[in-house]
Amino acid sequence: MSVTLLAVGDVGICRAKPETMLAGVRNTLRGGDIVFGQLETTVSERGARAPHAKLAMRSPPAMLGVCADAGFGVMSFAGNHCMDWGREAFADTFAHAREAGVALCGAGETLTQARTPVVVAKRGVRVAFVAVSSILPDGYWAEPERPGCAPMRAFTHYEMIEHDQPGTPPRIHTTPHPGDLKRMCEDIGAARALADVVVLSIHWGIHLVPAEIAAYQYEVGRAAIDAGADLVLGHHPHILKGVSFHRGKPIFFSMGNFAIEQPQAWDPGILQHHSFKQLMALNPDFDLESAYLLPPDTRHTLIVRAELSAGGVAGLSFLPCWINDRSEPQRLEPDDPKFAAVVAYMRAITESQGLNARYVVEGDAVRVVPL
Repeated sequence: MSVTLLAVGDVGICRAKPETMLAGVRNTLRGGDIVFGQLETTVSERGARAPHAKLAMRSPPAMLGVCADAGFGVMSFAGNHCMDWGREAFADTFAHAREAGVALCGAGETLTQARTPVVVAKRGVRVAFVAVSSILPDGYWAEPERPGCAPMRAFTHYEMIEHDQPGTPPRIHTTPHPGDLKRMCEDIGAARALADVVVLSIHWGIHLVPAEIAAYQYEVGRAAIDAGADLVLGHHPHILKGVSFHRGKPIFFSMGNFAIEQPQAWDPGILQHHSFKQLMALNPDFDLESAYLLPPDTRHTLIVRAELSAGGVAGLSFLPCWINDRSEPQRLEPDDPKFAAVVAYMRAITESQGLNARYVVEGDAVRVVPL
């Protein structure tokens, strides 16, 4: 017996007719037994904007009903926007999710709640979802008596390469926070005792920079699998990254954007903010004259399809998709040139980082296998 898990990257809808965002993929998503995504926004009509939020995101309550209608049953709320509008909006997000029938993982009113997995049982297969975030503004991670998300922090160190050459670029090293890594592995082990399959969802990585993966991600991903995870699903960079296998189990470093509004939908004045100008410096391909102002690479996206059984991941593939000018994901047919473009992009970024995944086109899907 097996069940089909469909998983996608960042989801955040803020428009008058939220159902239009998922119209192009709704039928595909509803074909999954379990549908998972990253909830990138708070869902509320209340709250006060966090003063240090670079882009404060808040969606109307109808968003989660639209997600549920499209098949989403589990979403991670572990990310760098979970406290954008304070405790009221944070609590409202959980209330609206319960009302819509969407289970949220990776965040809670306390650290214990944030660390508690969501377990879904379908046709005799139990799947546990553990979620953590490495992208954490101050005050966004949960503590024993404070709401927030489950942290998987990382440290950044700079090493001078040529000590006698002032001003030359340094070498950058990143390492996991040892306490967070230990807790994450403990949580995966605890989830392993509750389920046949354990999925780790992690908000991490270098945003908007093509292909590049930070050193801490390799260490954290491998540690997760060593602790008992069967599948690692990464998100946050707003751009696809490659896939690797550790001990035969897959790590998706980033599933990219999926169904998320352009930045100005959340803050009409964002283009003038100093923080946004710093963001644009990471990728030269922003087009401020276009309705879709993000770099073209961010239009590539996918739906991960994993066949899960009591023994773990029995089959793995992805369905290529494309994000249109209205930020809406569209399922691609094999004869569409964009289908080949998504596959070619995944091959290029995977090979550029020396990762050990291979992509085999089979009809309307792309099978993902280790080299």
